[in-house]
Amino acid sequence: MDRFDIAVIGTGPAGISAAITAKIRNKNVLLLGSRELSAKISKAHRIDNYTGLPAVSGAELAERLRAHLDNVGVEITDKQVGAVYTMGDYFALQCGEEMLEATAVIVATGIVQAKPLDGEDRLLGRGVSYCATCDARLYKGKAVAVLGYSADSAEEAEFLSEIVDSVLYIPMNDVFPQERPNIRVVREKPLAILGDRSVTALKTDGGEYEIACVFVLRDAVMPDKLISGVETDGPHIKVDLQMRTNIRGLFACGDVAGKPYQYIKAAGQGNIAALSAIGYLNEIKKEV
Repeated sequence: MDRFDIAVIGTGPAGISAAITAKIRNKNVLLLGSRELSAKISKAHRIDNYTGLPAVSGAELAERLRAHLDNVGVEITDKQVGAVYTMGDYFALQCGEEMLEATAVIVATGIVQAKPLDGEDRLLGRGVSYCATCDARLYKGKAVAVLGYSADSAEEAEFLSEIVDSVLYIPMNDVFPQERPNIRVVREKPLAILGDRSVTALKTDGGEYEIACVFVLRDAVMPDKLISGVETDGPHIKVDLQMRTNIRGLFACGDVAGKPYQYIKAAGQGNIAALSAIGYLNEIKKEV
């Protein structure tokens, strides 16, 4: 398996800035995220404080960022990272059933706005999953639920329907799966995930549903769930001024690194994170 120098997770201003800087410095870069870039950018009506681009619309800024990536030769790998594992001198990134490797990782995922459901943290790995591709086969022939926050949730539910017995789909956005005999869509508010040692039911404002697993499909995973052992402060990863985390070789930038939530701040931090990651790569070369 090829190992990348730097993996950047997230295609907002922070992640794109980090990837561009690393590429210009001749590093082998893996940029993971949506090819549509951050929805936060594209939906912005007008941005007044992005240096050099006065009164730019979100759509125009997104096009400029894509053009810059194309100009330096950075491709976006449209995959969601479900977990990052520290392997000593490198990191393993789980993307569905695939594992990718990088010597350094920059996290620029933005923040998860939704609060965890009651029971979500307690039952994680025991019937709560953030990755349908990873865990679908564990629930073959069983009833599962999907909480569809992300744009890909509907496709994931359709994939699940081919493996599990039935899918209870609760749309948290305006995206719905195709009609299938074993997919049931209910427009109810999820309240809690029930179970003692493992998930037994999902409670909504409309009742309780017996299921074996709840797939909580958000656009991003909470930092402490994404990377075991990383120090956090609420929804943010703790970093120093060089965007270094408590884990050597792991860096964070943009909204996930804390307030203020500003595009220009995110881009600047992305640049710093990339330079720090490059410095880390140089350090470990000297240690060999």
